[in-house]
Amino acid sequence: MQVSRPRRILMTVDAVGGVWRYAMDLAKALRPYDVETVFAGLGPPPSAEQSREACETGTLTWLNAPLDWTTESEDRLNLIPDLLAGLIEEHSIDLLHLNLPSQAACLDIDLPVVVVSHSCVVTWFDSVRGCDVPVGWLWQERRNRLGFDRADAVMVPSSSHAGALRRCYGPIANLEVVYNSCRFEPPPVRKEEIVLAAGRWWDEGKNGAVLDQAASLCRARVLMAGPTEGPAGQHFAIRNAVRLGELPHQEVTALMAKAAIVASPSLYEPFGLAALEGARAGAALVLADIPTYRELWNGAALFANPRHPRSFADAIDRLVDDGAMRTAIGELAQRRSGEFSAGAQCQALLNVYARAMQRSGSVGQRGKL
Repeated sequence: MQVSRPRRILMTVDAVGGVWRYAMDLAKALRPYDVETVFAGLGPPPSAEQSREACETGTLTWLNAPLDWTTESEDRLNLIPDLLAGLIEEHSIDLLHLNLPSQAACLDIDLPVVVVSHSCVVTWFDSVRGCDVPVGWLWQERRNRLGFDRADAVMVPSSSHAGALRRCYGPIANLEVVYNSCRFEPPPVRKEEIVLAAGRWWDEGKNGAVLDQAASLCRARVLMAGPTEGPAGQHFAIRNAVRLGELPHQEVTALMAKAAIVASPSLYEPFGLAALEGARAGAALVLADIPTYRELWNGAALFANPRHPRSFADAIDRLVDDGAMRTAIGELAQRRSGEFSAGAQCQALLNVYARAMQRSGSVGQRGKL
């Protein structure tokens, strides 16, 4: 039986977080299957380098609309359905791939809709602060719920994140796990005894403070790459580790190739691309002991208590002192990384698209705010 496949998809992106890398790599993987991608950007505009990459990969349009987690005003999101509808008409779109569930709220179109929850404010507060979303942001929970209900398929990058969504939102129909991947092919370079961590350090969920404190307790040189200033005025000061700032993706992966150890102290990580890139490069992983990392890397990493800097420092020092252990754990991580290939992700995604296309003829009544 022939599997349904869209010819041209509209994929929402942002230039702030990991969704950009996810979208670019995925669109490149879809091209051999004759699937074209039109990118609809929202939020802060992309850099010149990002714009070039998107235009080389597909078609890029930037919309004058915010991301749900960067705005205090829900009303500013109400124009998104009309903006997406205009692009659907202009580019003869066959399927919508929305990288924020809230973007599916109130869509009234006759096309299959796939939404991906890479993260969300509600599960972030649950994991990072152990509390419900603040009253002023309850509209985000409601709007995400509408998006889940509107979608023909809901994708998540790990079973752990699927569990967090169900815990916070209740049952979600047509929820499927499709693991992320990366296209990073590390060059054969000599490892250096450095610890590299990459993340949006202004995000409290990335837990940079614990790793920065660990840098003052361990014997290794710890490098932290990534922005420390957030789009809503967030700020994080790195005091002990080496602050590299925001670097182009190619520079980060070049450092990954050299680093003997890659660390991630995140309290909230629905998948964790930096850990995967480190593993692909054969680095020994020191990861926060959280459900996602246990799901993906158990048996192929050292785990540390993300609330205690000393736990991270001790794990790092174990690897610094024992080169054989460091090499063995790096090899285990590299072997495990092969399970998260671009080919496997693409095939799983195409199957989700096919099921969404089959369901879209009987989506049912659209959610209304």
